[in-house]
Amino acid sequence: MNDPDPRPLIGVVGPCGSGKSTLIAGLEKHGYRCRHIAQEHSYVKTMWQVITKPDILIFLECSFGNSTARRKLNWIPKDHEEQLRRLSHSFQNANIVIDTNHLTTREVLEQALAQLKKLEK
Repeated sequence: MNDPDPRPLIGVVGPCGSGKSTLIAGLEKHGYRCRHIAQEHSYVKTMWQVITKPDILIFLECSFGNSTARRKLNWIPKDHEEQLRRLSHSFQNANIVIDTNHLTTREVLEQALAQLKKLEK
């Protein structure tokens, strides 16, 4: 089935608390077509490719401390490490990687928009 929307599909991945939903909302307000990919919950390392087939993949980095603080998660470091393991294939194949640890949500959006513009050229 062909997708009638000509805009590139942007997939967003990252560990819990990295800001995926917030970034997607911001990108969509700027006219981008996005999909949240819950790769961090899948044992299938290529799920992001199989299910979503994004044209552009954005990976959001987030530390254990920030993930647990942002989402009020009752995790141990091993839980975060497992998410990073599940995300390793998408990280290696990401078109854009943004470290969200020391950025505001606005700064993450600004970085994503700037890098997307570079890819469009």
